[in-house]
Amino acid sequence: MITDRQTKILQEARDFAYAELKDETSGHDWWHIVRVTNIAVEIAKQERADVFICELAALLHDIADGKLNESEEVGLQKVEQWLQNHQASEAEIAHVLEIVSTMSFKGDHQQKNISTLEGKIVQDADRLDAIGAIGIARAMAYSGHIGRPIHDPDLQPRENMTLEEYRTGKSSAIMHFYEKLLKLKDMMNTAAAQKMAESRHRFLEEYLDQFYAEWNAKK
Repeated sequence: MITDRQTKILQEARDFAYAELKDETSGHDWWHIVRVTNIAVEIAKQERADVFICELAALLHDIADGKLNESEEVGLQKVEQWLQNHQASEAEIAHVLEIVSTMSFKGDHQQKNISTLEGKIVQDADRLDAIGAIGIARAMAYSGHIGRPIHDPDLQPRENMTLEEYRTGKSSAIMHFYEKLLKLKDMMNTAAAQKMAESRHRFLEEYLDQFYAEWNAKK
């Protein structure tokens, strides 16, 4: 049961996330937050998790993202300060900070352990929004945002990357499928997310088949 205090915090978190991300164009915008939050709340209900923590962490997760701040530490400090100023309890603050600091995909062998069900749910929700039709659109938007080409047939998927290599090394939107997107289905934590990921993953594969056929003038 979400209390009146928690309801107020959630509304203020929505306002905060909207103000911070409404003009963002790399695929980490306000509507990404809305989709991830909706998925997280739905899975939380199915898994009987703490809906308040899942919703709050989903709303704030990209405020702390290292890609959108000077550093991940700066982003986490921003979230912590906001929570302290908006009547969140110490336990709630600690839980949300743990989730947003451990949930991001950071390349091969760079994943941090998520210790709570709520963290696993928010991570699943964020990963689901990275695959399927919307995930493809976001991958293209982000690649354009950072100056990567749609496709370069001379490039090969990179493996065993450090975080720095994953974020700044030479790649393309299509290589991002192999370096991240196609891996996410098998990285889902919850049964609900695993089920949702199946059709989204198939769409990635179908898209690649069509893309290569068009690229090679076969269709």
